[in-house]
Amino acid sequence: MASLVRLIRKTYRMVDPLEGKRVMHNVASLSWLQAITYVLPLIILPYLFRIIGPERFGLVAFAQAFVQYFIILTDYGFSVSATKEISLCHEDNARVSRVFSAVMTVKIALALLSFLVLSGIVYFVPKFRDDWMVYVLSFGAVAGGAIFPVWFFQGVERMRYIARLNIVGEFAFVFCILLFVRGPEDYLKVPLVGSSVLLITGLAAQYILWSKFGMSFRWPEYKDIRRQLKAGWDVFISVVAINAYTTTRVFAVGLLTNNTLTGFYSVAERISGAIQTFPLSSFSQAIFPRLSKIFHKNKAKAFEIMRHIQLITIVISLICLPVFFLLAPLIVKLVCGGTYPAAVLSLRFLLVSVFFISSNAFRVQFLLVCGRTDIYSKIHVSMAMIGLPLIIIFIYAFSYAGAAIATAAIEAGVFTITYFTVKKLKF
Repeated sequence: MASLVRLIRKTYRMVDPLEGKRVMHNVASLSWLQAITYVLPLIILPYLFRIIGPERFGLVAFAQAFVQYFIILTDYGFSVSATKEISLCHEDNARVSRVFSAVMTVKIALALLSFLVLSGIVYFVPKFRDDWMVYVLSFGAVAGGAIFPVWFFQGVERMRYIARLNIVGEFAFVFCILLFVRGPEDYLKVPLVGSSVLLITGLAAQYILWSKFGMSFRWPEYKDIRRQLKAGWDVFISVVAINAYTTTRVFAVGLLTNNTLTGFYSVAERISGAIQTFPLSSFSQAIFPRLSKIFHKNKAKAFEIMRHIQLITIVISLICLPVFFLLAPLIVKLVCGGTYPAAVLSLRFLLVSVFFISSNAFRVQFLLVCGRTDIYSKIHVSMAMIGLPLIIIFIYAFSYAGAAIATAAIEAGVFTITYFTVKKLKF
């Protein structure tokens, strides 16, 4: 533990005091957000699982996994490309407005396209048509995500707005679920409440942009739209590839098994997702725009900072993850209300994948910082081509636990390839 503290202090001294202070302030804001946005759902998770039952819980989880594809489409990689551009030009109001207008135009157009595609699938495919309402109600998450400019707040390093809006949203979600969801017949209210909250917070975020940052929408020129599409393309392809072996896990389990088993697997995914995301995601989001600026000035320094941060993350993972691994049976029992060996096995394999993800997070991010989106894309596209068939084969062989086993193998592969790729980069 003493070694970890010394390593953190050494890393902190590598950055300018003002830079370090800004990053830590943003980490604190996002950590509060991550703590609440993951703790509250984990608290409400056992309630929902018991009230609406594993079958309907699995159906809602399947619908959420389905609309996640449209969320990926509407994001289009702007969470990286637009964030990076805003971070480098945030003092030029005219340029920022052009970026804002172009990105929002593309995101809204993609959201409309997504709704048309979803409507077609729900109408023509029997599996979706039978429960069409749950998919339509879940689509609000796509619209809400499209209008919430997370990329802008990250770019100008004002993460407190993201934190405040999402914290209020999470409390509102939990309150409404406890108030309105009282039995199995209320399962449609779960996506309805979630979509409503995301739409309201998205509109509130737009109001903040216009009132506090003086943003004004101007119909963008074609060249600005084209430039944003080109900038986000590699990241978009990478995100699609990543989700071919992440989001697709729940979706594939839903297609190849049934709603009840999907519910059990979804529980394991949500628990491991919370462990993976908090506090890693908040620090990753906070460091990205600042590390981009440092790299712009001093490439070698940025590389060393990344290397130290990644080492800190590995040490923390080695301390924390074994505890969750041992407590997996207790965690599953608390959430599901019983002993489910396959759910425990799934959670443990997903925790193994969390270790590889945490031990690789800042290396992967550094490929984006240094502008090597082509390498970033190739790594994840290659692993998607291997991972997606692997997931399907393992689900057939081991039911829903197979998805978790395949995930651990895939993330180990991503870690290995990224490690040697970044090691070869010279600065």
